Amino acid sequence: MSSSYPETLEALMAALRRLPGVGRRAAERLGLALLEWEEEELHELGELISELPQRVTRCPQCAGLAENNGLCAVCSNSNRDRTTLCVVETMSQMLAIESGGHFKGRYLVLGGRISPLDGEDGSGLNFDLLEKVLRQGEVREVILALSSDVEGRATAAFLAEQLKQFQVRISRPASGLPAGANISYADGATIAAAFDGRITLTENH
Repeated sequence: MSSSYPETLEALMAALRRLPGVGRRAAERLGLALLEWEEEELHELGELISELPQRVTRCPQCAGLAENNGLCAVCSNSNRDRTTLCVVETMSQMLAIESGGHFKGRYLVLGGRISPLDGEDGSGLNFDLLEKVLRQGEVREVILALSSDVEGRATAAFLAEQLKQFQVRISRPASGLPAGANISYADGATIAAAFDGRITLTENH
């Protein structure tokens, strides 16, 4: 950062650069823009940021994002199909699928994927929650809607093996999602086509 800025402003810009996609120039513009805000607006923003860890929590049923330790919007909807469970890596993938308005089942957010090269062995993922949901006996199909890159495929293969103990159909989205694609960036029509043409991996009956 330029040494001509006051230390406090430089510290703010440095903090903003820690956000994904925010480089030096963008952080500089954002920091200077915030200086133009009214003091009341800045206090409101500061309160929202400071309250994030307490107010935005994980849904106990799917590990998606929820408010104040409650259920997320999907899990609190009694009209959802409880026999179909879609497993995703992140909340952004869940929202991408929801935006298409095609899938009517429930979700399970893993919280990442297996990536040995990055030291991610899966120990921090929500496998226990997934098994807990399946033990309830309502789910008949598990859709592994994971990214189609190497890590996503490795995670899907691991899950397919682990879930053989349950009496469920295991499938994955098919056509429409190119190799190496992240579901988070796919459009609704593409996701709908992929779900309609999903491929069965195992039939554990």
